[in-house]
Amino acid sequence: MRELLLRQKQVLFFIIAGGLSAIVEIGSFKIFSTYLPQIFSQEQNFHGIHFPLSNILSTSCGILTNYFLSIWFVFERGKHSKKREFVYFMGVSFVSTLVSLFFFQIFYSFIFKDNIDLIFYTLSPEMISKISAILLVSILNYSVKKKVIFNG
Repeated sequence: MRELLLRQKQVLFFIIAGGLSAIVEIGSFKIFSTYLPQIFSQEQNFHGIHFPLSNILSTSCGILTNYFLSIWFVFERGKHSKKREFVYFMGVSFVSTLVSLFFFQIFYSFIFKDNIDLIFYTLSPEMISKISAILLVSILNYSVKKKVIFNG
């Protein structure tokens, strides 16, 4: 019973840490996708890739936030050294970033074409695509990080 409660607590903390990391990632994406196109005119469409720098920079902000929240609140240390654990975490995050960028491109190019009006805020197609990609990849992240990185 104690193990079940501990596991549920870990999932809850993972969701909270992921939610906070997603807020950092989405917020920084909003900032980057608003201001970077003013500096780099091709940021909105760089050879068919939409918002590449905004995605990479915001995802990096989210990854770093998630790493620190994960080691402080979510997972217990595994059998790996801190250095190796960090390298594994970044490796998994790099692959997750590529997967997330792929899904963002699919969502933005083919699925989400219109704004969604939430009365108090309107979500643009790029924000809806970013949020959807984050949600999809977060499930993969939890499984891999728990089994490979923090469980040893």
